[in-house]
Amino acid sequence: MESQNHTISDTRPDPADGRGNAEPVIRITGLYKAYGQLEVLKGVSLTAPRGHVVSLIGSSGSGKSTLLRCCNLLENSQQGEIVFDGEPVRWKGKGANRVPADRAQVTRFRTNLSMVFQQFNLWAHMTILQNVMEAPLTVLGENRAEVESRARALLDKVGIGDKCDAWPAQLSGGQQQRAAIARALCMQPRALLFDEPTSALDPELQQEVVKVIKDLAGEHRTMLLVTHDMRLAADVSDHVVFLHQGLVCEEGPPDSLFGAPQTDRLRQFLSATMAA
Repeated sequence: MESQNHTISDTRPDPADGRGNAEPVIRITGLYKAYGQLEVLKGVSLTAPRGHVVSLIGSSGSGKSTLLRCCNLLENSQQGEIVFDGEPVRWKGKGANRVPADRAQVTRFRTNLSMVFQQFNLWAHMTILQNVMEAPLTVLGENRAEVESRARALLDKVGIGDKCDAWPAQLSGGQQQRAAIARALCMQPRALLFDEPTSALDPELQQEVVKVIKDLAGEHRTMLLVTHDMRLAADVSDHVVFLHQGLVCEEGPPDSLFGAPQTDRLRQFLSATMAA
């Protein structure tokens, strides 16, 4: 295992300079996913360079969350390639029977791709501190004292250091989501995957989480962000991908995508979401 002796604001040591001048952390090519006759992803390709934030936007049902889950191997795609830090996922079988061929590889990839879900998914029977510590202890087998020190620092970082001994049910939704972010960070992943991290929250609580995500973006962390919050996508992204009916309809830097959309479909989407 690599050395853990680095500051909380760093991810595991990278061979690049932190802004993508090496192999991308995530590269997806021609990804196809269907549930029976329902085609959800129809050949999607995207790249997440090291230290960049890539946001996925689009209407409900466009394939955003499915793409994220396929990236983290929580769902099996039927075609296409997923490459993590230059290493492709190894598959066996074809089409609907395609599954990862190497379970150890899947575990290794997932420990480096921490996912933050819409509904927090904290363990109700554990304190907030225990929630944050659990995966590094059980999955990575790290030293308890070192993990506790890092977990407390991360809870301070997201603004809930005083909630270490609280139970999830005692926290607001915004506090629970910030605890979930601290839990993801405690794995010291190479990339963070956010699946609608603010959509289950009231507007006031959303801003607590948005601030944390903006701070992480400012640290040049590699992130894939699925969001309905166009302001958040515009503020934190290096690159924005607009999905429509399982295809990349348009993509580019946020200034171009939001300021001068090239397709009628994106113009319609932005007109509806910005007016909401």
